[in-house]
Amino acid sequence: MAARDLAVPRIGRTPMRILLWALRAFLFFFLFAFALNNQHEAVLKGFFGTEWRTPMVVVVLVSFAAGAVLTLAVLAPRLWRPASSARRPAAAEPAPPASPRASGGLPDDSGLATIDHPPRDGV
Repeated sequence: MAARDLAVPRIGRTPMRILLWALRAFLFFFLFAFALNNQHEAVLKGFFGTEWRTPMVVVVLVSFAAGAVLTLAVLAPRLWRPASSARRPAAAEPAPPASPRASGGLPDDSGLATIDHPPRDGV
């Protein structure tokens, strides 16, 4: 017997697939009925007396497409930024800042004792 014959069928995923296809069919028929109900002529009046006569469903489709294109155009830099930063090599960690004494920022006080710990008893 092959291992495929002993496999348990995927019963859990079948109802979800049926539900998704039912949702898609409902959405398709809803939009199709919307298009059939909006076949009357719409007039879009432009500048200088120009007008565009077309079915209302075409106006809705063009506005939806224009909105989708505008949204993608605005979001494109944000969507591409993570991908482009992942392709770039990681920047080296910056070197720790040099102490002011080593760089010559403070006067030489070699005669004074240096304390490497915080004061005790708040004094």
